[in-house]
Amino acid sequence: MPVSVIMLLVSCVFAVWCCVFENGSLQRWTVLDSLVCGAVAGAVAKTAIAPLDRTKIIFQGKKKKTLKYDQKYIILLYLWRGNSATMVRVVPYAAIQFCSHDQYKSILGAHYGFQGKALPPLPRFLAGSLAGTTATMLTYPLDMVRARMAVTAREMYSNILHVFVRISQEEGLRTLYRGFIPTILGVIPYAGITFFTYESLKKLHTEKTRRAQPYPHERLAFGACAGMIGQSASYPLDVVRRRMQTAGVTGGACYGTVLGTLRHIVTTEGVVRGLYKGLSMNWVKGPIAVGVSFSTFDLAHDMLSRFRRAGHFPH
Repeated sequence: MPVSVIMLLVSCVFAVWCCVFENGSLQRWTVLDSLVCGAVAGAVAKTAIAPLDRTKIIFQGKKKKTLKYDQKYIILLYLWRGNSATMVRVVPYAAIQFCSHDQYKSILGAHYGFQGKALPPLPRFLAGSLAGTTATMLTYPLDMVRARMAVTAREMYSNILHVFVRISQEEGLRTLYRGFIPTILGVIPYAGITFFTYESLKKLHTEKTRRAQPYPHERLAFGACAGMIGQSASYPLDVVRRRMQTAGVTGGACYGTVLGTLRHIVTTEGVVRGLYKGLSMNWVKGPIAVGVSFSTFDLAHDMLSRFRRAGHFPH
């Protein structure tokens, strides 16, 4: 698929760029490890919660939900519609996010004198925020495509490439970045808080138990806590982003700007019912997704390290 190839090439270019600030082939392999493990982690997590994610987007994009409307989304396969677009976005997004997080931790650790050690709170938060921002900037159009495919009938958009072509021809290329500002505003606290919480819980665990690494189920629990806190803090901006992304097919002329969208949602639907619509579902899918993603990344990274030490991969 052309789009997936392009985005994977972007991921590889980013990996090579990350290698520049340190020399040696070992660092290059470390970066590639992060890219591969991040891609696997994102794909596993998003596939696991794809039906809940699709339903959440439907709730966010509609002003009112009716039982008749929602019943047709119970069909199992229909709830995975748009998951191919999700995979095309998640693979490069998660790869870039986890890889850049490792690099930002290394850079900030060297700057603050904590190289090889756990970062203090502020740099820990900055590393997560910068990682989320970097990944979002490089993959945002694919998030727009996923949102469109999730709220439209198959007849309107037959595949990922068709979404790009129709949006570009009918609405203009700028539409691919509609909702970008609230996305970035939401990613900064979300990624920062999520990575900060996960890293902090692992640090506390090591200090209390004297074990170098948590068990898998402990990592899953740490990731779940991180996901719940991070997504709750940034959820209103996620609603604004979805409304702006799907305005072209749901008829939302008032969703042109961040402030305009916020004002319209609060005025017509209220603060709680409008800005926090679908949050209860997010408390189910968010912790699952982040927990699976973080624990999968750590376990995959540990597995690759063991294989390399055993001589199965070159150093």
